[in-house]
This record gives sequence, structure tokens and C-alpha cells, in this order.
Amino acid sequence: MPDLDALLAQVEASQGEIIALEQALVRIPSVNTGFMPTGDETPVCEYARGFLREDGIASEILESAPNRGNLIARLEGRSGKGGLLLMSHTDVVPVEEAGKWRFPPFSATIAEGRVFGRGASDCKGLLTAHLMALRILKRSGLRLRDSLILASGADEEHGGRYGFGWMAQHHPGKLAAPFAVNEGGGTTMSAAGGFTYVLGVGEKGRLQVEIDIKGASAHASTPWQGNNALYRAAQVVTRLEEYEAARDTSTSFFQHLSVFAVEDRASPENVDDLIGRVQRDNPRLASVMRALSRMTVTPTMVRGGIKSNSVPEVVRVTCDVRTLPHQSEEYLRGELDRALAGIPGVEYQVDYMSVPNASPFETEFARRIQRATARALGLPEVQMIPAISTGFTDSRFTRNLGIVTYGFTGSHPDDDPMLSFAHGTNESIGIKSLMNSTKIMVALAHDMLAEG
Repeated sequence: MPDLDALLAQVEASQGEIIALEQALVRIPSVNTGFMPTGDETPVCEYARGFLREDGIASEILESAPNRGNLIARLEGRSGKGGLLLMSHTDVVPVEEAGKWRFPPFSATIAEGRVFGRGASDCKGLLTAHLMALRILKRSGLRLRDSLILASGADEEHGGRYGFGWMAQHHPGKLAAPFAVNEGGGTTMSAAGGFTYVLGVGEKGRLQVEIDIKGASAHASTPWQGNNALYRAAQVVTRLEEYEAARDTSTSFFQHLSVFAVEDRASPENVDDLIGRVQRDNPRLASVMRALSRMTVTPTMVRGGIKSNSVPEVVRVTCDVRTLPHQSEEYLRGELDRALAGIPGVEYQVDYMSVPNASPFETEFARRIQRATARALGLPEVQMIPAISTGFTDSRFTRNLGIVTYGFTGSHPDDDPMLSFAHGTNESIGIKSLMNSTKIMVALAHDMLAEG
């Protein structure tokens, strides 16, 4: 039976293979526009299935719709029961302006110790680490007590309806395990005396609000004969810009500010002052504190008008809303009613896309992730604090199945997470992070599943 040191040495020896796998996955343009037909996730699954087949690892592709594949693979343990689920997703967001990229978005170019490309960090880097972890464990002949499951879903970037949401509804048995690791955490932040890892224990809720502003059409040469909905829309956007959400410090993250040498206990009354204090020296911490202390309502799209010489009768403003765990749809509606009061012709609809969700932090599973991370880095221990993710992931589907699910990609502390530019121009992932993530997944599987 190989020991953990031998397994981690195998990861080091496989660096070229790990980089090549990441490049191959990034070069498959599995772009999810959100409008069917879209996604093209099946080719990614087919490539991964072929990769696993080289080492005799069984896998299957479950299509929720044509070309919208979901990958399931297993390293079977003696019990036949799932012990640990490794989660990722295969779809990527569109590229808005390819000309602004340093390198072609699907070229997977290597530069400055990073792999550049759409999906490199979100989320094909994590899929690479999971696939390599399975391959190394299989090659080593490690005997498992319980099974290690890999699941990579379609459609995460548009809500998971064709991915983990579909699998949780139609194939929950294939995801069955007591514990899961997904994206949504696992980066480092500067802290007093060094750094701390952030463990993603939960997520803010995500709602989409469509605000319709109605006026009256007229010829643009005599605009006074109508009511221009654009002017009313401008009032709506201004009100949303001026909206001040209630401050809240009830999430568990605020119980650990002493890790960052913030000694004052955070409260709704002082949190903005605390954010101001840390902004200069730790802007990333300030950003996290801001996001986790309030609901956000962000206008993201405007549509309206039918012709350049016609006064627009209807304008739609689309908003992205992120709520804290205890904030309901009713709460949001009350806030919108107050913010938009008095503007004529305004109606809105709310689409609840993701309910706030969380797993407990004080668990043996969290401690095992912490130990695995320390072993991967060759350190006696690492700090770890809980946080609620500002974005939503597929973790909400597995949490609803009763699976304790954490967000933890395991990036390397030398890799600045601000350089990943997920969803943005020049998205990339550090090769050190690819290696570290693979080591952590191997160490975690060894710790949790290996027969003694």
C-alpha cells in the first residue's frame, strides 16, 4: 500500500501530464450562453472519459439534453458505498471581446507560470485536479474502504438545470456520498502572521429581478406627445444606485476577523468603519466583508425601444440580486417597493434561482480538508476560516440531498486569486495551484477512504 508521501511524489512527477490535461480541457469551447441549444459539454465529458479509460477507470456520460453531458466516474471501495464526492462543472461563460485577451481565449497558452484561457480557473482547473487524483490513486493500487466519486456537471453557469440539478432529481443515487468538495472556496487571504484559507461553507441566494418600466410611445420629433420610458428607467437605475442595504454581520465569517488582526467585534453599526480600516492594506478582505454584510441589487442589462425615431414605450432593466441566508423573497420585495416608490409605470418580477444554503463548519470533514492541505504544502498546519460564497454553485443541489458540501479548490498561497479573472478577460490559473489542488484531493481521498 503506498503511503501519502509516495502519492504526493507521484503528483510532483506528473506535472507535465497535469498541465497537458488542463490545456486539453480548456481548448474544448464548452460555452454556455444560457439559451438553448448551448453548452456543448458532452465533448468535454468524452475527452475526460477517454482520459480515465487509459487507466481502466469506469465512467459514464449522462445527457440531460442533446450534447449536454454530465460525467460520473468511480473508484470503487470495498464497501461499494460512496465515501467522498469530487464535484466540478464543464461549461464556461462566453467570451465578450476576444480581441482584448492577451492570448486567444481557447488557446490554453502558458505564460508567467499560468495557463490562460476561458474556463482555466472556472472550472476546468478543478476538473483537472480531480481527474488526475483518480488516475494517480488508481495507478498506485491504493485500496479504498468506501468509493471515490467524480461528478462534473453541465450548465452550472446558468443555474444547473441540465447538470447537477437534473442529476439530483433523476440520478441522486449516483451522487450518494456523505461528503463532497466543490468550487466556491479554497483560496487564501492575507492574515496576521501569514495567510488563511477560506472554506466555502455556504452561499448567498441568487435572484433575478426584471423591472418593466412603461410609458407611452410617440414620434421622436414630438416627444412631448408621449412618456419616454427611458427617462423613468433612468430614475429606476438611479434609485438602485442610491439604495443602501441594511448591514448584517450574522454570517460566521465575521466571528473570525481576529485572524486578520481586526480586534473589534463586527456589528451592523461598525462594519462599514471596519471595512474602511482594512481597505488599504487588505482590499480583498474589505471586498469580502462588504459582500457578506449586505444584500446586493445590481442592474446588469437594459432593453427597450423599437426604432431610433420612436419614443420607447417599455424598457426592461434586469438586476442581479444576492441575498444573505435569512433574507427571503418577501424581504427583497419590501426593499424594492421602498426603493422604487413614486416612480410611475414600474412593475417587476422575481425569479428565485438559488436559495441561500450552508453546511456546518465545525466538522471532522473540515478538519480533514485542513490536514490534507497542510500535507500538500508540507506545512505542520494551516489556518482555515468559514465563509459564505457571494456567487452560487452546484453545491446547493448536493446540500439538499443531505451531503455535507464544502467549496475548496485548494489554490497555492503563492498564487494571487485576483489574477484568475474568472468570467473576465485573460482568465487563467497558476500552475502551482493546479499542482496544489491535485495534491490536496489525493491527500483528502487517502485520509478519508484508504483502508488501514
